[in-house]
Amino acid sequence: MPPRGGKRDGDRDRQPGRKRPGAAGPIRKRGCYFCKEKVEEIDYKNANQLRRYISEKGKIRSRRITGACRRHQRQVAVAIKRAREMALLPYVADGR
Repeated sequence: MPPRGGKRDGDRDRQPGRKRPGAAGPIRKRGCYFCKEKVEEIDYKNANQLRRYISEKGKIRSRRITGACRRHQRQVAVAIKRAREMALLPYVADGR
């Protein structure tokens, strides 16, 4: 039985401060879809486009997941809330 709290053989391979060995690569920044398409205002009536920004459970996805810029992510959130109010999008997912 190995001693508690001590270093194990597998810990020697890792460098301090790194979580995963293969995760240190160049960080690729994804551009905002709406900025690329030069969209000024996001329309709440375009439900098919807004569905990409909602999870399977019905939650609004974060900027980190969607890749939208701050301005457009706020517009997406407001548009989703308006579409839900108008019953174009569901508040929660169907079924279990």
